[in-house]
Amino acid sequence: MIDTIWLEKNIDKVKIIDCSWHMPQTQRNGFEEYCKEHIPNAIFFDLDKNSKLDTDLPHMLTDSVSWEKIMSKMGIENDDHIVVYDNSDVISSCRCWYNLIYYGHDPKLVNVLNGGLKKWKIENKATDRNKVITKTSKYSCKENKELVKNKKQIDENIDKKEFYVIDARSRERFEGKVAEPRKGLKSGSIKNSFCLPFSELINEDHTFLSNDKIKEKFESFKLNQDKNTVFSCGSGVTASVLALAYSLINAKYMPTIYDGSWAEYGKN
Repeated sequence: MIDTIWLEKNIDKVKIIDCSWHMPQTQRNGFEEYCKEHIPNAIFFDLDKNSKLDTDLPHMLTDSVSWEKIMSKMGIENDDHIVVYDNSDVISSCRCWYNLIYYGHDPKLVNVLNGGLKKWKIENKATDRNKVITKTSKYSCKENKELVKNKKQIDENIDKKEFYVIDARSRERFEGKVAEPRKGLKSGSIKNSFCLPFSELINEDHTFLSNDKIKEKFESFKLNQDKNTVFSCGSGVTASVLALAYSLINAKYMPTIYDGSWAEYGKN
């Protein structure tokens, strides 16, 4: 995590990615908003187009060859220091952060801008609408396959209890009190999972709570630190918000996501 002051001072030393993505019901378009205004030098990352396309599940990780082509087209080099931000209520930058780490980019070289474009603009920092011209690179990746879980592993874990599952959706959705926003999904949650709505970790200006407050939230579950923690949500986006938050208070933690999340698990 880096702050707006740091980015402003180092804006020419990093590659900046705008990963703004909005829930369909908001009727907002991340790319259209990017074209009207973005942090100078920011390259747009389309979360829908840059995911696995031959599936009906949203935002699933693509294959490594496709990821290398995506990064190369964006002009990303393996040793680039990358700062990801968004202008989204679901803090979608965290999903791009997770993807980069999953495909082997050095975690120390991937940061999320705390507060995103919202805080950047509140502070009257420079924005523009200039088209960013990128020079094609030759990016190579190595998948960290242990950082993703599939439905079979989630089901097996209900009995094995080898890792915890924490769900980032709202409590109403987790408890099955409201209908899911995506059609064709039942209400409810994965057996034995916990609920920590990602919104409870975010301030009004889109910054994260202090590390002490984040720690309090996770400590309320009384988790055994020897077990891994896997995050889930509706479609793998806000699960990444929890993964980033947890990494802020646990230096050894590597983000681990149930990629299908409730979009897969909740199918009727």
